Amino acid sequence: MKYPKEYLDEIKIRLKVSTVVSKHVSLKKRGKEFVGLSPFKNEKTPSFTVNDEKGFYHCFSTSEHGNIFDFVMKMQNFKFGEAVKFLANLAGMTPYRFSKVDEQREKEWDEYTGIYSFYADYYHNELLNNPTSKIALDYLKKRKIDNSIIKEFKIGFVNFNSSIYERLSKNYDIKILNESGLFFHDENKKIYVERFRNRIIFPINSLSGKPMAFGGRIIDTKNKYAKYINSPETNFFRKGNNLYNLDRVRKISHKFDEVFLVEGYMDVIGLSKFQIENCIANLGTALTDKQIYMVTQFFDNIVICFDGDESGYKAAIRAAENSIKNVLPDKQIYFLFLPDGEDPDTFVEKKGKNEFLDFYKNNKIPVHKLIFEHYKKENSSSPSALASLEKRLKGIANSVKDNVVKKYILGYFLESLAKHSPGTVFKNSNKPFIGFNKPLDKTKKLFKDTEIFSSVDIKEFCLIYIMINNLNFFYQRPDLLENIKFLKKENGLIFDQILECIKNGNLDDLQVDNQLLDQIEKYANIKHIVYKNDKDESKIVEIFNDIKNELKTHDLELRIQELESKFAEDFNQNTFDEINRLKKEQNIN
Repeated sequence: MKYPKEYLDEIKIRLKVSTVVSKHVSLKKRGKEFVGLSPFKNEKTPSFTVNDEKGFYHCFSTSEHGNIFDFVMKMQNFKFGEAVKFLANLAGMTPYRFSKVDEQREKEWDEYTGIYSFYADYYHNELLNNPTSKIALDYLKKRKIDNSIIKEFKIGFVNFNSSIYERLSKNYDIKILNESGLFFHDENKKIYVERFRNRIIFPINSLSGKPMAFGGRIIDTKNKYAKYINSPETNFFRKGNNLYNLDRVRKISHKFDEVFLVEGYMDVIGLSKFQIENCIANLGTALTDKQIYMVTQFFDNIVICFDGDESGYKAAIRAAENSIKNVLPDKQIYFLFLPDGEDPDTFVEKKGKNEFLDFYKNNKIPVHKLIFEHYKKENSSSPSALASLEKRLKGIANSVKDNVVKKYILGYFLESLAKHSPGTVFKNSNKPFIGFNKPLDKTKKLFKDTEIFSSVDIKEFCLIYIMINNLNFFYQRPDLLENIKFLKKENGLIFDQILECIKNGNLDDLQVDNQLLDQIEKYANIKHIVYKNDKDESKIVEIFNDIKNELKTHDLELRIQELESKFAEDFNQNTFDEINRLKKEQNIN
């Protein structure tokens, strides 16, 4: 049995050839194409090319050529059906099983898109040619949207007295028509009424370009109706699964690294008027995982650009918390806040394309930075507020799906929090401890001086400071000094001297270079906490073990990274086993 063409096209639309090929071949961008070493033969000079725009790969050394299905079949020895299932899963699509349910759904989809295509064509023609649509044309011209843009985006207008229900009911399945969301049933008059009457309509298309929903903008602003509405959700349309204009911009994604995600249809059209073509809009809902996933199939950078008012800011924060989960090592999410009272459409109308793009380059904010700055601004500096903030930030960081990105976002949060709340020690942070409250000039100097030391250096200073100032205690508890490893050579030598003194019981014989002692005294910012708790041995042990575990975790990470680099080259089983052993030890620690 054959897969429906629509289903196969959807897979090809959702997956770039470079996305699929890069799982087997290391690719480098060269102009419009990607190049790499042939996966079909050993070679030293790259002869393998990938062209996303045309949707194929070609190997000049072996003459192998094809699309994503061909590539997967050759690389993984799959039959065509197996390749389809594999790629559908990669594209986030449900498998096609050739059941009667699948066949019926395919038939209903054709009927559904047929209804929407007819509706879009009919009311697009009405807008351009029916004199009763003059009010809509006048509104669009006032917004500087001319006929060429109306045709480009296939904008339409549903006059208040319009109705094509009877015509559609004669040509399409009545059940699908009634479930399409284009009409609602007036119980009193016993008729079906246009949902988008007296509204300008904007077709919302599937990735393949078929209309499947509409957004509608009211013309008569004196009434109490909502300014914008969207089609209701149907069997074939989910607001959280689709984005306005993505079907068009995906075709030009090879020209841009970023895409602007704006709030409304008019923002997309307004930017497009000024040749900023790489823009899409969500459909009045919170940004979903599905939408982020779809966009990242075509663009490396998503720039979320909401209106410069309070509601736009609140929407951006919601979008930030939801989208940060999907950040990947090679995919970035930024936010752009326009001046208060501006939206993308009005800003570009006043300032032009170049100033908009300059504003974007100078004012974009990475998603993790936006989240930190937002919550820090909302919290006081009291211990309980800081504890609550740390807990919230850790929760957000832990929601990130990619483990490598998760680690660095958590590190950024904790380092930034430490800078804003001097004196706080954060567990599981691989970043430096920051000094305690001092007069402003001294604080500035301390921050400047500590730039010459790594986070590990400062943690090692803290550990040595505790030992030097509690030699009698560690003489009684030498077990606490087991399994400590120092990366900084000078710190390791001091630790060896401490161990030697404790072993021999000659605690007064410890001799450390005065310059090193001064360095430790100056930068071991743990000293104020140690001083306040010098009578509480259990607290000293707790602080000591926290720092000791952080250093051990850092050492394990370095060893794992080193072994992973080695494994990438030799694929040795012993190397792989050692990586797993260290990761288990890391989790225990």
